Amino acid sequence: MAGKLIRRFVSALAMTIMAAPVAAQQWVVGAGWSDYSYARADDSIIGTFEYHAAPFYVGANAEAGWALSGEVTGAGDGFVGGGAYLTYDLGPAWFLEASVMPGAFFEKPPVNDLGSTFEIRSLLGLGYRFGNGSALSLAVSHKSNASTSNFNPGANSIFLRWHWGM
Repeated sequence: MAGKLIRRFVSALAMTIMAAPVAAQQWVVGAGWSDYSYARADDSIIGTFEYHAAPFYVGANAEAGWALSGEVTGAGDGFVGGGAYLTYDLGPAWFLEASVMPGAFFEKPPVNDLGSTFEIRSLLGLGYRFGNGSALSLAVSHKSNASTSNFNPGANSIFLRWHWGM
């Protein structure tokens, strides 16, 4: 009985995987402005580079996967992190994107200290896919140590991002 149930489960899982659309890995590069909540901080331009792995979940309107991110500001601050991303289709071309990536933040000028090296970057964006598979999105992000430190000013950024598949 158990063997029959396991075979059915494995067969159903295999058919689901084979029926899922093939989703590609993706690179994302962006530029924007970073605004630190601490009044004396050095706000500046910011650049980002991300890698989105092939999704581990593909549904009718959404997909989710793992991602890595690197950011550098004009003031010399840096962030590297990894976590999960989610893309939700709004129609044939428009989509929402979100991600949460814990990581490490390194401030260059001391006034840009966010309270700890450990920071969590969250992101929410609206994008448009072009016919060639690339996309353009406008996204906002927030970095915070989630009150794991006594000092937690946070930093907010806005990005224009270009996405392309591999």
